Amino acid sequence: MSDQFYGPHDKPPLSKWIPLSFQHVFAMFGATVLVPLLTGLSTSTALFTAGTGTLLYILITGAKVPAFLGSSFAFIPALTAIGVKYGAPYAMGGAIFAGIFYAIVALIIKFAGTKWLDKALPPVVIGSVIIVIGLGLAPTAIGEFFNDPVSGNYSLIAACVAVVTLGIAIIATIFFKGFFNTLSILIGLIGGYIFCLIMGLIMPDSPWHMINFKTVSDAPWFCVPFLHTDETLSSTGFKWIAPKFNIVAILTFVIVSISTVCEHLGDTLTTSKVVGKDFYKDPGLHRTILGDGVATAWAAVWGGPPNTTYGENVGVMAITKVYSVWVIGGAAVIAIILSFCGKFGALISTIPTPVLGGICTLLYGLIASSGLRTIVDAGVNYQDKRNLTISSVILVMGIGGATLQFSVGSSFNFSLGGVALATLVGIILNLIIPAKKDL
Repeated sequence: MSDQFYGPHDKPPLSKWIPLSFQHVFAMFGATVLVPLLTGLSTSTALFTAGTGTLLYILITGAKVPAFLGSSFAFIPALTAIGVKYGAPYAMGGAIFAGIFYAIVALIIKFAGTKWLDKALPPVVIGSVIIVIGLGLAPTAIGEFFNDPVSGNYSLIAACVAVVTLGIAIIATIFFKGFFNTLSILIGLIGGYIFCLIMGLIMPDSPWHMINFKTVSDAPWFCVPFLHTDETLSSTGFKWIAPKFNIVAILTFVIVSISTVCEHLGDTLTTSKVVGKDFYKDPGLHRTILGDGVATAWAAVWGGPPNTTYGENVGVMAITKVYSVWVIGGAAVIAIILSFCGKFGALISTIPTPVLGGICTLLYGLIASSGLRTIVDAGVNYQDKRNLTISSVILVMGIGGATLQFSVGSSFNFSLGGVALATLVGIILNLIIPAKKDL
């Protein structure tokens, strides 16, 4: 913890600057690499686009807002669904349009303010959608938790690894204090990995042996994450995914980005309270949203997951009382440097699936719980049948996997489902149901 206060424009001496920046790297690292691990994208590319995206954000906001941007969990369902159905290039194309949507919202806010957002997206809609994002991913977490990563069948050994990982993460979340509490997900990930490694060394010819370092030894020390073309090095580098576009992917990502815009509003407000400056006014909410959108589109161009401002790093600032944009920029540069280390990327790819299952069980639940907290903090009244109705429909359609499909002729097929459809339905219901408590 720093013993000296640094405001947004203050540059600490190098002896403090580097360790303070590394703290932010530790805080963002677990979540930033977890998203590509879960969606089949490159961890090296995710680190590169998080670092460069953060630098773009700093540039666009006039170096006034100390915010780090990393991989967004809200887009996991869209990345997975579009990636499976149409392929990763179309997921990247959709993410680019999500960034464009951010830019449009920023333009509207600049000239019309934010009251229209409050009307279209009240807490009852935002909170319910966030719950859907978390619980909609629950089957994936449970599959990784209980199933053997090779055969896909139930495995008690896999469950043991996941339980240990989850237990360590829970202990870190509940009992660790200060800065280490912000690293609870990363601590659980490392703890589960070490446990799995030790058990594999004790019983090398058994299913406990899940970690193979051959890819690490084969990987080069230096790689260019967004220019790799060698398929054999796909775990250490990235074969560029040239974005492609179709209407389904575009609409899916744009609708999901409605909820992430709301997430951005909350993160920016929280950062303002921590730092003690009103970033809604200076540099202006339109510039922070534009920075977020540009970073998201930029990430997709290179094949990385969409970005979002990270609450983990806000937590670090609250603990250290260091709000320097220079420190955030230093963390971004460190992330970029790490992305060019081939062996580092290969090491990340060796994390066993059950370890991810244990982490995701907690992480996805935390996402859903944050939705509940949004509803509770806003004082949403569920004795009001209007609120009850809106939440009920969003939850069932989102978690149940409802999908809207139709075709025009033989050449155009459209489908919209999951979080995107639930968000759209929630917005429509909120706008058309009269605000009367006697409904």
